Amino acid sequence: MKALADTWYMADRHIRALLRQPMWIIVTLIQPIIWLVLFGGLFTTMENTPGWPPGVSFLEFITPGVIVMTAFFSAGWNGMAMIQELDRGIIDRFLVSPAARSSIILGRLLQGALSVAIQAAIVLVLAAIMGATYPGGIGGLIILVVISALLGSAFGAFSNGMALLIRKEESLIALMQFLLLPLTFLASAFIPLDLAPDWIASVAHFNPVNWAIEAGRSAAMDATPDWGLILSRTALLVAFSILMAIFATRAFRSYQRTV
Repeated sequence: MKALADTWYMADRHIRALLRQPMWIIVTLIQPIIWLVLFGGLFTTMENTPGWPPGVSFLEFITPGVIVMTAFFSAGWNGMAMIQELDRGIIDRFLVSPAARSSIILGRLLQGALSVAIQAAIVLVLAAIMGATYPGGIGGLIILVVISALLGSAFGAFSNGMALLIRKEESLIALMQFLLLPLTFLASAFIPLDLAPDWIASVAHFNPVNWAIEAGRSAAMDATPDWGLILSRTALLVAFSILMAIFATRAFRSYQRTV
């Protein structure tokens, strides 16, 4: 119980810090809005491409991808706050407090998951205003949001783990830039994999970003969701999240041994 209470305390601390920076929330929403408005307007002719899913508009196709990408990008920069707290000595002060050590990482991930859920809900409303429909209903939308938060938690753990290991903002920025766009475009965010080159379709099967997009899209956008695909991709994301949490925990223990 103490670990749970400490985790919520840490998450609440990060949430209050985020609310003191409303500009950060606005900036993180500008990018998905641009994707929806710009891409949704520019590439509507894709709907006429042979092989395009029948009855699905381009806006409806990219909406789950935009939500997952928003979660992915937000989580990717999660480690920057960790480096700032390392530089200010805040993490070291927590180490001499009675707070559970796991709560220092888990609280940050919980705050990230809550932020992703709020951002996803806003993007879904914006897409609906622009004309998107959700045949999967409320249940499908909830699954899409939960899957996005799960992916965000996994990459948030990875980002925090790398921040603890390299402890340099420039190095973390370079690493994240190296990963974010390639993993985004090696997925079915903007076009079906049936229309992509064979090698991209093959690589996408091993891409966690694509797992989240495929499962979320089927849940929210299909009138008859493919539950086999949803459950298998969700199971892979859970396993990936556990692996990244173990990595972040070990990185934190490695940092503890150096102070």
